[in-house]
Amino acid sequence: MKKTLILSSILFHFLCFSQEKYPQNYFSVPLEIPILLSGSFGELRSNHFHAGLDIKTQEKEGLKVLAAAEGYISRIKVQQFGYGKAIYITHPNGFTTVYGHLSKFADKIETHVISVQYKKEDYETGNLYFNETEFPVQKGEIIALSGDTGGSGGPHLHFEIRNTITENVINPLFFGLKVEDTIAPTFQDLKVYALNSDSRINQQRKSFQIPLKNIEKGKYAADRITASGTIGFSVNVIDRFNNSNNKNGIFSLEMLVNGNRVYYHDVEEFSFSESKYLNLLIDYEYYKKYKQKYQKTYKETGSRLSTFKNLINNGKINIEEALNYTVEIIAKDFEGNTSSIKIPVAGAKSNTIFTEQENITAYKIVAKNFNKFNVENVTIAFPKKTFYEDVYLDFKIDKGIAKIHTPTIPLDKSYTLTFNVSNYSEAEKQFLYIANIEYPRYPRYQYTRKKDSSFYTTTKTLGNYTLMTDKQKPTIQLLYFKDQQWLSNSKTLKVKIADVGSDIKNYRATIDDEWILMEFNHKKIF
Repeated sequence: MKKTLILSSILFHFLCFSQEKYPQNYFSVPLEIPILLSGSFGELRSNHFHAGLDIKTQEKEGLKVLAAAEGYISRIKVQQFGYGKAIYITHPNGFTTVYGHLSKFADKIETHVISVQYKKEDYETGNLYFNETEFPVQKGEIIALSGDTGGSGGPHLHFEIRNTITENVINPLFFGLKVEDTIAPTFQDLKVYALNSDSRINQQRKSFQIPLKNIEKGKYAADRITASGTIGFSVNVIDRFNNSNNKNGIFSLEMLVNGNRVYYHDVEEFSFSESKYLNLLIDYEYYKKYKQKYQKTYKETGSRLSTFKNLINNGKINIEEALNYTVEIIAKDFEGNTSSIKIPVAGAKSNTIFTEQENITAYKIVAKNFNKFNVENVTIAFPKKTFYEDVYLDFKIDKGIAKIHTPTIPLDKSYTLTFNVSNYSEAEKQFLYIANIEYPRYPRYQYTRKKDSSFYTTTKTLGNYTLMTDKQKPTIQLLYFKDQQWLSNSKTLKVKIADVGSDIKNYRATIDDEWILMEFNHKKIF
């Protein structure tokens, strides 16, 4: 009974603190349907944390999107990727709500946006800013229709709540929005790492996947391991909401060693500038190889995440000979549904006779310095602190391909890749561009800047690059109508544009030489 009272007291104080920090019932659901989520706040995405909630729209577009509270539209942005068509509403209580992937704005907003697009003769508007008198809105007012614009993977509404001053994003569930969730997170895999040169796990210096057993609901057990030196863990863990099969992210991850907390991380709030450190939170090398995200229970040296709390030795565990340890990893969702793994660890005498030879190359990166290397006709230049730690790179030219290590090391900044093209004629240069060919069948165009004798690009990805030639013109195909067909009764005019090689850079549509607005949907192949 005493434990129950203590737990209830802690939970009560937590809820009271949250209600004081974040207003409850101020923001309403931005749709006229119950909330079902396809994406949770803070879940692990590619190179970033998810900054909002992805609310399902019944697999269709055109649902009414409502202002979550009174305020004014302070910003609108229309872009091909990202949030697509998006609205930002500033509220008098110090918060801003964001609505993304919209298909259409409310009439008065749509009229203004279209006028800007025609003035610029461009579908993308950039950021359009407004004061509180131009587009005031009331709570529940229709501001747009839901859609699938931008970089979405299907129709849904992306919804955010931000601190208006700091622009930090905050988990919208803290504001009282309710999503039915009685399902505990699911641990799928567990890994352990030898973190120092003298560390050993089962007498080996490498990472392991440790088999898991689901012994009862929310309770997992791992095989016993022996270890010495400093070790760390990571988990592949997902969460699900009721009435949804989507694999979502967890709210918090915690680790105890012999009952004492040494690691804690949650996704209550974060800034966009720190989101890139997700690549240090996950096992980045494993993700790049196998497309699975393992979240570490220790902090890497270069990480600047504010989501860590009260770490001991950065979550790294020092194992001593002849001592036994019980490591427990605990995952929770926002509603407090909990799953945990217990891992028995026995301290063993280290076998340091067998050591791995360091992979030393001629291209050593000193992370704090500017680093520049040249091989044949290719130069790579890395600004200071592009890498999070010192490392040796593999770098060579093989049959015209610049092989710059492998794309398994996360970078903090972009580096410059330059090809000397002085051996090409002016006619040949006209059709040349730089491409990433990590997947040779699907080369990816890199934005290529051209000077007289050199072409260069900037990128945050290591890997294979080469010069490619594109002499094929883009193609245009009429859809659902023919040349000379009368179109005055048609609601839409659709064409398919495509390109093999460097892809579509821009497009322009006119009628009688007058520019007309056409939306390029890069996700649909008709």
